[in-house]
Amino acid sequence: MPVRSAWLINRTETESGQSRADTRLSPVGTMSPTGPLTSVGGVIPGSENGAYLMSALYVYGETAGMRATVAPGRAVIQGRGPAGAYPVVLTDYTDVGFDDGDAANPRIDVVVLRVHDAQFNSEDGRTEAALEVVKGKPDASPEQPGLPDASLPLARVLVPAGASVGTGGIDWANAVYDLRVSTVAVGGILPESWNRDVLGGYVGQYRDTTTEFQRWDGVRWSGYPRQIGGIAPQGALARGEYTGQYRDEGGRLQRWDGTVWRPAVTASAWATNTDGGYCASTTWVEAVTDTVGPTITATFTAPVSGAVFVSVGFMGNTTVEGQWSRMGVNIRKDGVLVSAADETRSATVGSKAMTSVSATHRVTGLQPGAVYTAVSAYVTSATSSRGWFDNRFIRVDPVL
Repeated sequence: MPVRSAWLINRTETESGQSRADTRLSPVGTMSPTGPLTSVGGVIPGSENGAYLMSALYVYGETAGMRATVAPGRAVIQGRGPAGAYPVVLTDYTDVGFDDGDAANPRIDVVVLRVHDAQFNSEDGRTEAALEVVKGKPDASPEQPGLPDASLPLARVLVPAGASVGTGGIDWANAVYDLRVSTVAVGGILPESWNRDVLGGYVGQYRDTTTEFQRWDGVRWSGYPRQIGGIAPQGALARGEYTGQYRDEGGRLQRWDGTVWRPAVTASAWATNTDGGYCASTTWVEAVTDTVGPTITATFTAPVSGAVFVSVGFMGNTTVEGQWSRMGVNIRKDGVLVSAADETRSATVGSKAMTSVSATHRVTGLQPGAVYTAVSAYVTSATSSRGWFDNRFIRVDPVL
């Protein structure tokens, strides 16, 4: 049989033992660990001219009937823990046969490449590598059968009820599901297999999914752009994987704070009203009289520093010489006042002449990532002197 395995029987022990050709053909040294004494079982990737991920040990059927063909190729099969891993090679295209289908129900059979080693499993007394079909149980909803030790699944095949050579056999175009997984030597980059739930063998192992480079972190495969210090591409993450992670969201950089994504660099906020109005109140109020439009409100997100620069300004005057008028800002979070308008943080005019003024102050102690509103506020020195305000604005800039 064209199935050979290295390190199973020495040529000096039996004429059917390991030959020099067996040693050359078998993937000796292609081992990637899953534990102190175990290795990843799988098919050695590669194809003619490098056109495909792997063509080795492919299971297919070409004609109606109950026989499939397995393509030649090389593999590593992990035995029972103390037995270690076996390098195996299939040197020629080889047929495998399937029993006729059950009269009433379909079943699932699995084609495996298996190693028998009497030194570790004396039940059948065999010491050889072989292609085998593990027969499943007929059922209305059949399930894949359990597999023996030291076997590598290659494909599962759905055997319809009543299938036989005389009834047309197995529908090869739709019956075969590829179960092959790839394996490479330790330190190598693992090509993506059809079964994407294959676990990594060690922290720091890498694989190529054809669309993404991934690293095994001990729990899951993580796209390399998601690793610490990397920026996850748009659409890759709905939820952050660690506090301080960044992602690109529509061209805007966001940071995961442990609960939600926040803008990594907050934008400036701006609000303005170019229609004039007056205030005759000696206590701070948030609206002027005889104007069009709502109260000026600038909504902003506090940066990671918790500090912002707030600028206010207007063009205005007083109706009584020697009196003054001021514009400041009230800052609220969820409706609660956190910074009140104050004369030391306001823009002030003290003349009947129309004057343009502005003032900037720094606000600290804000909660990073929280949303605040800056609302305009006005006051005059006397009720007998109307303070006029025109071209009013509020600007909030993050302190980074």
